[in-house]
Amino acid sequence: MATPQPRLRADALRNRERIIAAAREALVEHGDESSLDEIARRAGVGNATLYRHFADRSELIRHVTLFVLGRLADRAESARAEEPDAFQALRRFAHAAADERVGALCTLFAESIDPTHPDHVAASDRLDRAIEALMDAARASGQLRDDVAVGDLMIALAQLTRPLPGKGCSTFDQFVHRHVQLFLDGLMNPARSELPGSAATLEELRREHCSG
Repeated sequence: MATPQPRLRADALRNRERIIAAAREALVEHGDESSLDEIARRAGVGNATLYRHFADRSELIRHVTLFVLGRLADRAESARAEEPDAFQALRRFAHAAADERVGALCTLFAESIDPTHPDHVAASDRLDRAIEALMDAARASGQLRDDVAVGDLMIALAQLTRPLPGKGCSTFDQFVHRHVQLFLDGLMNPARSELPGSAATLEELRREHCSG
């Protein structure tokens, strides 16, 4: 049985949360060029404080991953609970996922995390259930086409929010939600075409581990 971790003081917990949030922002903006020094500066803490919480870059990225997965699950659960229209709930979640810039983070996560770690498995399973519930409700309402699965949705969102190569595309962000909306319109029932291949499953998405 794992040894229980000591509870952090309130100020230490706030520092930890600030570091994780700052790391997510820096990784979205600069990818693997983000330095721990820059992350500490953004969080408003010293380097020593950062290293007291996270032994190295890989550990920090693992906790950023858990933070993003948890926040996405929160968004999915809130959308389902608060939106009376099932497809509008799915739209709300998809745009929230775009705001998280999951595509910008995907490659870094794939290179730095162990997908079999219990914390990662638990966070992923919670998100999977939340998105499945959204899609099941939209499908049951007759608005979502029958031939798409959660993996299809998440692969598309990762691709749509992955920055283009190079630094010169400064207008990329302003088009993300436009393209997400176009994609969502393609998910609506009745389907306008028959999709090639089979629906992507969550297990296939995990095996690929965002490496595509």
